[in-house]
Amino acid sequence: MGRHASTSIKKTEYDPSTRILSVWFVASGKRYDFERVPPETYAAFRSAFVKGRFFNDHIRNHFRYRRIPD
Repeated sequence: MGRHASTSIKKTEYDPSTRILSVWFVASGKRYDFERVPPETYAAFRSAFVKGRFFNDHIRNHFRYRRIPD
């Protein structure tokens, strides 16, 4: 069991050209796009041991976001 999949975050995508971080959540299945996220923040997020905690500490309430309709 070498992989540490997040229990709360299903997957993430990042576009360096727009600096938009897309996050899909396990519980709701919903996607949120966070705006103006620096590349170094995404790099730290990706390598974080506990992604849910990093998200809560460094991304949630720090960046403007919008929910993307299904």
